[in-house]
Amino acid sequence: MSPLDELNALLASEEDERLECKEAKTQFSFDKLADYCVALACEGGGKFVLGVTDAPPREVVGSRAFRNLQKTKHDLLGRLHFRVDAHEVNHPDGRVVIFDVPPCPPGMPPNHKGGYWMRSGGSLVPMTPDRIRALIAQGSPDFSAEACRDARREDLDPEAIREFRNRWARKSGNQALLSMGDEQLLADAELVSSGDVTNAALVLLGRQEALNSLLPQAEVIFEYRASEASGPAQQRIDYRKGFFLFADALWETINSRNETQHFQEGLFVTDIPTFSEPSVREAVLNAVTHRDYRLPGSVIVRQFPRRLEVTSPGGFPEGVSVDNILSAHVPRNRRIAEAFQRCGLVERSGQGVNRIFEESIKQAKLPPDFLGTDPHQVFLTLKGEVQDPHFIRLFEKIGQEELRLFATEDFLILDLVRREQPIPESLRNRLPGLVDRGVVERIGKGRGVRYFLSRRYYAMAGRDGVYTRKRGLDRAQNRQLLLEHIRGHSSGGVRLRELEQVLPGLSKQAIQGLLRELKADSAIYCMGRTRSARWYPSPGAG
Repeated sequence: MSPLDELNALLASEEDERLECKEAKTQFSFDKLADYCVALACEGGGKFVLGVTDAPPREVVGSRAFRNLQKTKHDLLGRLHFRVDAHEVNHPDGRVVIFDVPPCPPGMPPNHKGGYWMRSGGSLVPMTPDRIRALIAQGSPDFSAEACRDARREDLDPEAIREFRNRWARKSGNQALLSMGDEQLLADAELVSSGDVTNAALVLLGRQEALNSLLPQAEVIFEYRASEASGPAQQRIDYRKGFFLFADALWETINSRNETQHFQEGLFVTDIPTFSEPSVREAVLNAVTHRDYRLPGSVIVRQFPRRLEVTSPGGFPEGVSVDNILSAHVPRNRRIAEAFQRCGLVERSGQGVNRIFEESIKQAKLPPDFLGTDPHQVFLTLKGEVQDPHFIRLFEKIGQEELRLFATEDFLILDLVRREQPIPESLRNRLPGLVDRGVVERIGKGRGVRYFLSRRYYAMAGRDGVYTRKRGLDRAQNRQLLLEHIRGHSSGGVRLRELEQVLPGLSKQAIQGLLRELKADSAIYCMGRTRSARWYPSPGAG
């Protein structure tokens, strides 16, 4: 591509994080040039063009900035410590300078005079701390994929390999895996690489003796406590061996004290386990997959009669927080995550946290929380107490086929509506779909809009009166209430703020609409304006 063709392509391109155009007809600050090069490098590299208008349709205006490009490139190398190429294009409408900025090396975000920069629209802004951490984390090697220097093939347990093989064959439907040799199986799963045993292989398949000496922190500790009292646990088991050797035993231990909560409604009896097996298994899988094995701590599963706590060392992976836990999928130990995916233990698209939230809500329990999580540990609490058995019946009425169409956000909204909690803005775009399905009902408009569960939920709960109260009076009844209150205060009139107390479920705008209707029917009239306005019954009105 010729220089003119390259320039024409840039002129026709949309400006984004990897393209920046400036007029710079006479000059341009070298420090600002260096800042833009830093920002473009952190975005994966890009072009910085001088002598072109910023906004489309772009036009060449010519630039006299940086006449000595060789010196400019040399100065940038000395300032930024990475090479930026630059060349001139002699366009009929003037000189154009194009700086070609390379991407920064993984894990090494560049800075200029100690400042890290990023693009925000057409401007430069200081890079946020989480973005800096994410760029640094890109250079962090996958610990689980690294070879364990002193590990030998004999350190892997044949029973664990057999369990892994059977799960993989069952999930994939590939029966050839059942007759494949162990060496080929482990190589295909990338648990052994060039004959070297990886840390992932030890975590998943290792013998107890091997983990004791090579990776002692790769253990899961289970405790059962009947109360909050301090002191020794009633039961403690240390699982320091390959995950596939104890995963089922851990669940069986938890399930041995798993109370069943019974609820009867007429002829219907509903039994709900305090701890759902899918939720517990997902919580443990997440801890094993995403903990930081470079730290000495262990994964701890602590069971109480009505709650379960899972703590794991290392805090959230870079880019993950409590706010985005349901949408950010960043495995800290990718090789372990891929092994679990092959076995069907975790989904490729997520971390399983979504499933934990959905299971809890469908069983009318409080959603799990991450209170206590900090940069050093992830602290997950599963709540086992069933809050509202009628909520479970609502999901039964909806049916499994329709529930498969629900996103995690839909379950979150239903839980918030049931508990009469505000719906965050990030979830509101899902509300119309739930209203269309008849699961949620809506009343009011604008800021006065309210959402509540459908009539069938309150009918099942034997709370039809509550439904009527939440639904509110119909328009005619609301008008009549306003009119009667105004008639009862005919001597002094009634201000709007007092009428808002009569119908607290309606917005100010909705009440004003009803007042306009009554005025149009000559039932009431208004004296005064703005806050001093008062409403009176019309003389002779029936």
